[in-house]
Amino acid sequence: MQFKDYYDALGVKADASDAEIKSAYRKLARKFHPDVSKETGAEEKFKAVNEAYEALKDPAKRRAYDQLRASGYRPGDEFHPPPHFGDGAEFDFSDLHGEGGFSDFFESLFGARGGPRAQRGPRRGRDMQARIEIPLSTAYSGGRERISLRDGGAERTLEVKIPAGILPGQQIRLAGQGSPGANGAPAGDLLLEILIRDDPRFHLQGRDVHIDLPIAPWEAALGATVTVPTLGGDVELKVPAGSDSGKRMRLRGRGMPGAVSGDQFITLQIHAPPAQTEAQRKLYEQMAETFEWNPRRATV
Repeated sequence: MQFKDYYDALGVKADASDAEIKSAYRKLARKFHPDVSKETGAEEKFKAVNEAYEALKDPAKRRAYDQLRASGYRPGDEFHPPPHFGDGAEFDFSDLHGEGGFSDFFESLFGARGGPRAQRGPRRGRDMQARIEIPLSTAYSGGRERISLRDGGAERTLEVKIPAGILPGQQIRLAGQGSPGANGAPAGDLLLEILIRDDPRFHLQGRDVHIDLPIAPWEAALGATVTVPTLGGDVELKVPAGSDSGKRMRLRGRGMPGAVSGDQFITLQIHAPPAQTEAQRKLYEQMAETFEWNPRRATV
């Protein structure tokens, strides 16, 4: 179990007044309310805000929490409530709606309704959240990745199966890999948010993949069949004669796989070779005399 900083959850200082705490709570509760918020993880943030306010709005609970916080705990520190914590305190639960919904940390301090460390039946462990960054190639084809997690003071390694076609922001649920349950109840789950590492060649937009493709001036002018890299391997692309730099072409179904696979978009980039020999310089001079063409005049 990890120590929680309720002041940080509300975005206020430890010496904030009751009015400041109430104002911060109302603002954040409106922002993260699941019925109106579109932000990722809004429901969990809403629960965290409610829990923090429940701990700080009541003078007795706030005094007890402040004494504990002053002993040097920091967010994420492994935490076990001190013996006899809160004994004799009268915590007000008269306006607490519903049963449960609070973290193990909160209930270890205050209980849900019966005071500190109230005895209760089996309770499923809380879900945990983490992030995993994978290469774009793994997101495309699927595979397995190893991750290391620090749970309290211990570190554990898990092997995660990555489904083909997964996108950034999607989650993988690992059943039973969350916090342990209480009194024989099952453990919670581990929710892994997917991050995709930047790729030097491909750029992902939704399920579509974008790439800039260098071509020679004669390939653009005369047309050519060129090799194009895709996430599934190289393919041949026919470049039409008279193509300009910036022309965009599409390879259907060559993007990220899914119920409806994405496409790959290719943007042509004309690259002129340097004139490194006398013959190459003369060839460029001959081209200039033959074409008598000013590309800037064409765009004015």
